[in-house]
Amino acid sequence: MLLRANVRWFLDAYGRRPDMNPTLFELAKLEFNIYQANVQQELKHVSRWWKETGLAEKLPFTRDRVVEPYFWATGIEPLEQGYERILATKIIMIAAVLDDIFDVYATLEELQLFYDVIQRWDLDSIEKLPVYMQIYFVALNNTVNEIAYHILKQQGVIIVPHLRKAWMDLCEAYMKEAVWYNNGVQPSLEEYLDNAWISVGVPMFLYQLYFLVTNPVEKESIKYLDEYHDIIRWSSMIARLADDVATAGHELERGDVSKSIQCYMNETDASNEEAQEAMKLLIWEAWKKLKTDRISSSCPFPEVFIQNVVNLARVGQSMYQYGDGYGHQHSETKNKDRIMSMLFDPVA
Repeated sequence: MLLRANVRWFLDAYGRRPDMNPTLFELAKLEFNIYQANVQQELKHVSRWWKETGLAEKLPFTRDRVVEPYFWATGIEPLEQGYERILATKIIMIAAVLDDIFDVYATLEELQLFYDVIQRWDLDSIEKLPVYMQIYFVALNNTVNEIAYHILKQQGVIIVPHLRKAWMDLCEAYMKEAVWYNNGVQPSLEEYLDNAWISVGVPMFLYQLYFLVTNPVEKESIKYLDEYHDIIRWSSMIARLADDVATAGHELERGDVSKSIQCYMNETDASNEEAQEAMKLLIWEAWKKLKTDRISSSCPFPEVFIQNVVNLARVGQSMYQYGDGYGHQHSETKNKDRIMSMLFDPVA
């Protein structure tokens, strides 16, 4: 169950019950409307920040949307502090721009230069990059530093190297897919998934989310973050496969590496429908493994972070249930309606 994102549905359903408690219902509606008013203030903050970055203006090929990534962040509980929810939204939006640079716009030669700069995190070398990549890299660096500064103030811990590592790993996965696409390489399903659970961006996001929701930060847990513990992998795999089932056709049309659906079809001569069913089975298997690993005594993370790992998988599968949750194709009508009712339409 998506905790906060399902509240509106439960309110509407409870209001129609014959045994509804009027006092309880009025209090629940009041709490929801107060939450919604706070959400709209946070959205204003994110919108101002997004405009100030200039990314939508200077990189017109990228996704220029604020509401969908914020909705992702509200579905990942417990992010109870507004500023931390705002930071989580910024991470999602900055990652989407990086995805678009690799998938939509840059040449392979530009990507190689860009990849080299990010792997060294070398601000002194950005003059070698095209201007749009310079703008992006500075925006990325500023976002990383903002998160690191927030944690330093809260806990007195330096996390800049850890945050940078997450972005470096994501860029490495993107770079592999760019090389595959530009060289006409058709990966096997196993090769694709071994890279795609990183390139979907979930491990990068969870890596940074750990520091936003965990206090105190534990050095032992960071070691398992660096290795991307299995619960992170399974959560990521669920989001990756749900994304592929919903959007693979659109992404191939705009020029992207083959997704799991196509890899499976190429290997087995299966139809598109059979490949989709096979991927849905893999999603189910990933859920079973995630649930097993989350209750294991060897799971090294605090419960607050584990809950976020599980909820991110829920959000990912839910957002792609009715089509593209946050891609170049705008959200399907059912997703739009759900976002509107959750974020903008108060309960009367």
